[in-house]
Amino acid sequence: MKLSHLAETLIGSEIIKLAGEIKEKQAKGEKIYNFTIGDFDPKVFPIPLEFENEIIQAYRDKYTNYPPADGILELRKAVGQFISEREGLDYDPMSEIVISCGGRPIIYATYRTIVDRGEKVIYATPSWNNNHYTHFLEGEHVVLETKVENDFMPTAAELKPLLKGATLLALCSPQNPTGTTFAKKQLEEICDMVLEENASRAAGEKPLYVLFDQMYWVLTFGDTQHYNPVSLRPAMKDYTVFIDGMSKAFAGTGVRVGWALGPKHVMSKMKSILSHVGAWSPMAEQKAAAKYLVQKENVDKYLAHFKGEVEERLVKIYEGFDALKKAGHAVDAIAPQAAIYLTIKLDLKGKKTADGKVLEDQGAVTTYILDEAKLAVVPFYAFGSDRTSPWYRLSVGTCVKEEIPAMLSALKAALEKLQ
Repeated sequence: MKLSHLAETLIGSEIIKLAGEIKEKQAKGEKIYNFTIGDFDPKVFPIPLEFENEIIQAYRDKYTNYPPADGILELRKAVGQFISEREGLDYDPMSEIVISCGGRPIIYATYRTIVDRGEKVIYATPSWNNNHYTHFLEGEHVVLETKVENDFMPTAAELKPLLKGATLLALCSPQNPTGTTFAKKQLEEICDMVLEENASRAAGEKPLYVLFDQMYWVLTFGDTQHYNPVSLRPAMKDYTVFIDGMSKAFAGTGVRVGWALGPKHVMSKMKSILSHVGAWSPMAEQKAAAKYLVQKENVDKYLAHFKGEVEERLVKIYEGFDALKKAGHAVDAIAPQAAIYLTIKLDLKGKKTADGKVLEDQGAVTTYILDEAKLAVVPFYAFGSDRTSPWYRLSVGTCVKEEIPAMLSALKAALEKLQ
């Protein structure tokens, strides 16, 4: 039966397809080291206890009615205080902050507020879901395939030829799926380029806006520092919409508390769109978040422990891949920088399995690693990269760290069977 053009042409999620294969194997009793989902196992990474208690109390206090379309004022004020104290960003809770049920609705609302049909949207690959959001709006896809030598982050030099006539530039740092970040100079050059482009546009012409997804910004490791456009170039405030929230910073993906920061005229229209969609964060969770975010000592304590646990897993797996590489196997990894992701390389296409089967493409490599090593990771082509890319996202959000040695041993055995 015929459906809408959008429904008929929407590309299915490669991650969901892979998840189906994993579930089939698990149903048969197979042990799978599942590093595919950008989520957390609450048994491994619970939300902050103080936040949990505030949620429970909010429900007991009967906060179960509709919240305002842009979020309750208490939470908008708490968010404003949180980002001011920790990131030096100054946004008015009355007009420049919008609350939503996680990051996805506000990303969609940003696209919907700014982009008209046929307008150019610039995004790099690999990146999370920009291809789908652009498709939703029937925008023109302007895609930049990033390079490993730049840690899979776009550069100003690569973006500059793409800017003319574009309406939205979608950026993410720390980035999903790579777990890499913008260096200060790298982001400064992009900001300067955007400001220069907007200064060149005629009066009344739609400017080039930047969607800056920083959902993972508190999760940086080692010497890595998080930078944002507005702190580096204050003039970017007129053109930048931040995507942020508690989903990844506090392991609260199912709690559904996200927020957008941006220019007043953009936020007011996003509020209207979200009010029609009904993508509100639940009232009780908003009340709880408003009380928790201002508990500086509790937040600091939680983040220190949480970041330490995530970093330990990323480092151990990175060291394991580095050892395999030094042993001569065709694998690689980028040292952990941020988020819950490790970028790994499985350059096994063309190799022959023990039963004589040639791994003819990257899909065959993914299947072989899943079947033989019981290791499930997501290929970068699931995030818009070329289907020949040998790079993968490995997520540690559900990783039991005691299982890491066994996973690496199983991978080593699978690699050693290849010719």
